Amino acid sequence: MANAKEIKRRMQSITNTKQITNAMKMVSASKLRRAQKQIGAGRPYQEKLRQVLAQVSASMSGEISDPLLEVRPVKHEAFLVIASNKGLAGGFNHHVTKEAHRVIKEAQAAGHEVSVIAVGRKVNEYFTKHGVPVDVAYLDTHDIPDPYDSEVIAKEIRSAYETGKYDKVSIVYPLFRSVMSQVPTVVPLLPIAGETLGQDEDKDASKYSVDYIFEPDAASILSQLLPMYLSNQIHGCMADAKTGEHGARMTAMTAATDNATELLSKLEISYNRARQAAITNEITEIVAGANALS
Repeated sequence: MANAKEIKRRMQSITNTKQITNAMKMVSASKLRRAQKQIGAGRPYQEKLRQVLAQVSASMSGEISDPLLEVRPVKHEAFLVIASNKGLAGGFNHHVTKEAHRVIKEAQAAGHEVSVIAVGRKVNEYFTKHGVPVDVAYLDTHDIPDPYDSEVIAKEIRSAYETGKYDKVSIVYPLFRSVMSQVPTVVPLLPIAGETLGQDEDKDASKYSVDYIFEPDAASILSQLLPMYLSNQIHGCMADAKTGEHGARMTAMTAATDNATELLSKLEISYNRARQAAITNEITEIVAGANALS
């Protein structure tokens, strides 16, 4: 059994660690509340933008033409993978990168050239280590997603798609379900799907049949709305990822704090036993010495 001094030193070390994990838990809880508010505030705008796109496209006669809608044979496929810059978030980053690697292997098996657009240091580190080419890495995104970040990313992706560098772009990100659940999800980004524009035959097209007057014309408005929609999609996924990251980190730090409390309780018992054993030994030695002198 370790002596009381060693146990006391270990207890002090665990107490310091517990203070750190508890502070990180509180910081993550605060950031989580802000991120959840941002998700709630952004969803109505995202839905309205999709409805406006559908209304504009429904008013256009003939086939809708735009570079972001162009479907072509897939030779080069890009994956926008979103995770975090930091660790200490349980299996958060691992689950996202594992799912991204799975779909990348499927694309490679289909004969596609593959590139990764990494958002977060952990994504960049993972795919660099596993030999998957990372075209661009965004490593300085904000803790609370800023529209500027998503606009920069959307502009780069749009330019690469319009020039033919990429034939298809998908997003891999952790969909935020709850503080305890972040689900790695793969969604297509480009080309923008027809159902987004109300072209899905299963939908009721009559709800988009309102007669609008567009100035200068519907095609010009659509060409402005599509980049906005692309940026908003990326922003929504980044908001989910950041919210999930804070939730995962809060959960991990809560578990770490609880484990530290439990360990301290056990060490307290061990410390008391070691201290009592030392006292008993001292008393025994004193009694033995007294008996020897008598």
